[in-house]
Amino acid sequence: MQATHEVFNQPAPLVDVNLFETNRALQAALAFNAPGLDTAGLRALGATVGSAEMQTHARLANVFTPQLKTHSRVGERIDQVEFHPSYHALMREAVGAGLHGHAFAPEETASGTAHLRRAAGFMLFTELEPSVLCPISMSYAVTPALQGNAAIYRDWAPQLTSRAYDPTLKVWRDKPGATMGMGMTEKQGGSDVRANTTRAEPAGSDGWGQRFSVTGHKWFFSAPMCDAFLILAQTASGLSCLFLPRVLPDGSVNAIRIQRLKDKLGNKANASSEVEFHGASAWLVGEEGRGVPQILAMGTMTRLDCALGTSGLMRQALSIALNHTTQRKAFGKVLIDQPLMKNVLADLALESEAATALALRLARAFDRQHDPHEQVMARLLTPVAKFWICKRGSHFAQEAMECLGGNGYVEEGGEGIMARIYREMPLNSIWEGAGNIMALDLLRAIRKADAAAALAHELAPAKGMHAALDHLAARLPLRVEEMATEMEARRLAQDVALAVQAALLAQTAPAEVFNAFCDSRLGGHWGYSFGSLSSGADVDTIISRAMPRA
Repeated sequence: MQATHEVFNQPAPLVDVNLFETNRALQAALAFNAPGLDTAGLRALGATVGSAEMQTHARLANVFTPQLKTHSRVGERIDQVEFHPSYHALMREAVGAGLHGHAFAPEETASGTAHLRRAAGFMLFTELEPSVLCPISMSYAVTPALQGNAAIYRDWAPQLTSRAYDPTLKVWRDKPGATMGMGMTEKQGGSDVRANTTRAEPAGSDGWGQRFSVTGHKWFFSAPMCDAFLILAQTASGLSCLFLPRVLPDGSVNAIRIQRLKDKLGNKANASSEVEFHGASAWLVGEEGRGVPQILAMGTMTRLDCALGTSGLMRQALSIALNHTTQRKAFGKVLIDQPLMKNVLADLALESEAATALALRLARAFDRQHDPHEQVMARLLTPVAKFWICKRGSHFAQEAMECLGGNGYVEEGGEGIMARIYREMPLNSIWEGAGNIMALDLLRAIRKADAAAALAHELAPAKGMHAALDHLAARLPLRVEEMATEMEARRLAQDVALAVQAALLAQTAPAEVFNAFCDSRLGGHWGYSFGSLSSGADVDTIISRAMPRA
């Protein structure tokens, strides 16, 4: 068969690139939040997650999705989920990088930068594959919560903080490492966990304390192949937090029945399930009847990961768009030399860097909870970052995909990653509380702490650097103090996010980035879509800073 044409003008994929070394925004944010931080581990991780080999694993884990096996070949109930080997390869790398409960290992907590270092690694890994980070994020969130039961924490902490990944189904003491999940929402309640109907009846006590027999269901039970879970169930004292292992101390399998796996828009490599508990054994964690406060504490940590994850996906989408437009020609020019394309790419670069700056600023607050100001900022910025960064994600992904044209819409080859990013983007906005939940949480935060003073202190370093930021910063504390209606909560969350992002860029980014961000987001020199920066923006400098190749 004769060749009909020569294939040309098709960009080479973005592979075998160190994702840390080329991410100047990430490096600047780390230098600002933790001067002198040893980034050798992040540099090594950047090379790993940017490699062609690991990108192949990411693709395969999403193509060959998890399969539920409820029964064995002889009819025994087994309730297991089978994964492609690439899923396990990704999990092994994520656990080996310490992105799970390892942040709470003694040597990590002693560093004073455990959360920040882990946050940067989480963002880098998200650029490779976000789905597998669901069990990683949950393990991160529940590890400190287990301290509510000292006996369980003593037994499980070594495995949960280990860098070893072991997916086998066996008792915890025989495993070098373990992961944990959470089961909170039910059919009738969703985010309203107080509507939960799952019941826990007393069943004696043992070395792990008060034991319960649990009967009920969970509508979203993500990563059901984790080694244990924290769940919510109604006891005689009210909604309580319980520890539910898959394999019991005597080696028998707990009565967790997986009903089905969710068929989701994205997040394909991760197994999310519906389950029923048929007299499953679980142990009390914390005070009986006080399950909601315990869950909220864990939710704070997973909400951080939502902001980090979306920031990582933004960076990945931007990098792919830049890689494509520097190679693809149209109408006689390389795409990136076209004025309108420059505007779009520069605008996306501003959004990506601002998201990175805000997400890592929040991570710093987690490391400094002994500082009263950081305590308030963690409470304030958690819902703000989760709300605004995640809200921007889907719009960002759509615009980045458009830079690739039809190539971005096709799920094949190196640029097929863009379609996967687009499907993944809505998840972080929904998981752990959608936009309204975050806006309401912001209202609760400002009513419980001196948020106005903390916010004024946070914005002070950028005072006098841009008129639009000064105008917003002067009004925000008063708006925080006077906020009395839920109707304005979303707008407040947006404006707090933009003001803090601008103040951070004033301290971490070149003047060209800071000024363009303030002119567009705060000064009104911007339209209603990406690519509407004013002609005064130094788009070449902004794009050069964001380039994914050295």
